[in-house]
Amino acid sequence: MAWRCVGYPNRVSLTEQQELVRFLEDRFACAQACTECARVCALRASLAELDGPDDQQELRRKGILCAEVCDATCRALAEQTTQAEAGMRAQVEWCRAVCLETAQVFDRSPGAEKGAEVCRDCARACTEFLALLR
Repeated sequence: MAWRCVGYPNRVSLTEQQELVRFLEDRFACAQACTECARVCALRASLAELDGPDDQQELRRKGILCAEVCDATCRALAEQTTQAEAGMRAQVEWCRAVCLETAQVFDRSPGAEKGAEVCRDCARACTEFLALLR
């Protein structure tokens, strides 16, 4: 069954429909992972001592940065449907890199294991979405 939408061809092949569905599913999964990562990182950063030792200050800085980058990435994925592919790719790649760096910092902090896992999950979702943007 072909569907019709103004501005689109009259017929869309099953393969094209499947590719579009996968793109949208992976985009949504990435946005969801970014939202969860932003939440966890903000919480973890809030638990770090403000004027504590260097490792606590690093954890706080990385947590805040990761929360901000993940939030911005989620917004880009959810709201900016007309954004150029290159811009979206750059944002998602940045998010992936920051998540992996933050996971490493969380790995060194007792009690932050869940945060590290969530950061890695987000990086994985970013990697899967990036594979579709070739």
